[in-house]
Amino acid sequence: MNSHAASSSLVELKHLTFGYGGRPVLSDLSLRFPKGKVTALMGASGGGKTTVLRLIGGQISPQSGEVIFDGQRLDTSNRKALYQARRRMGMLFQFGALFTDLSVFDNVAFPLREHSDLSPELIRDIVLMKLNAVGLRGARDLMPSEISGGMARRVALARAIALDPELVMYDEPFAGLDPISLGTSARLIRQLNDALGLTSIVVSHDLDETFSIADHVIILANGRVAAEGSPAQVRASQDPLVHQFVNALPEGPVRFHYPGPSVAQDFGTDSGSDSGPNLGTNLGANLGEKGANS
Repeated sequence: MNSHAASSSLVELKHLTFGYGGRPVLSDLSLRFPKGKVTALMGASGGGKTTVLRLIGGQISPQSGEVIFDGQRLDTSNRKALYQARRRMGMLFQFGALFTDLSVFDNVAFPLREHSDLSPELIRDIVLMKLNAVGLRGARDLMPSEISGGMARRVALARAIALDPELVMYDEPFAGLDPISLGTSARLIRQLNDALGLTSIVVSHDLDETFSIADHVIILANGRVAAEGSPAQVRASQDPLVHQFVNALPEGPVRFHYPGPSVAQDFGTDSGSDSGPNLGTNLGANLGEKGANS
């Protein structure tokens, strides 16, 4: 890798392998996340996307290989260095993960109080600035139970950028949102990335909305990179798995049914039986066919 490629990437994974128990998730994975860009990390469920975020954040350690953050190897055994790196990262968890017993204001103030020596007056101003950036300055005194799911996600985003991080990671930021909230959240991710000079990693299954804001797309499959490039380049990929994923096709390398006995083996094929077994056989076969094609 040349020095220019290294300097243009805020995060790199080098020959990284990780698994849970005896189940491999990532296998000799190498990829880069370019500085100042929105990178979409996508792929089928269970493909290791959230695991990549956890490895970058130092919540787990690779079994082999390295995580490089801003040119430095992330060492999870060095707690001081790890916390210094985390200070430069923000994380938006699935469904926000707000502290339910803290107000909107106190949720956003929490990382500032924990990781800085700023005065209460300065913390107040920063919190209100961050809430204003996500359109919720007027909701400062509300509790999480008093706001909608979309608003909670925006509060969580304000909290994620409270410490002015260089990297913000989003784990399924659009899950469970109505179309208006989803569109608002997507535009906000793009606007904040550009206005604050962030590097953003977005893990999402919402293909159209994510592609509309991403500069760079990475598709993971079978523990490796199946496709990488601009949204247009990934959409045009002829790789069978990538083609199935971006076009939401029911047939392809990713199968609907978990491997097992055939429908005929499980339900039997005796046409001379009474209507009960026949009904079960036909229904099972029909559901099997429809399940594989819907």
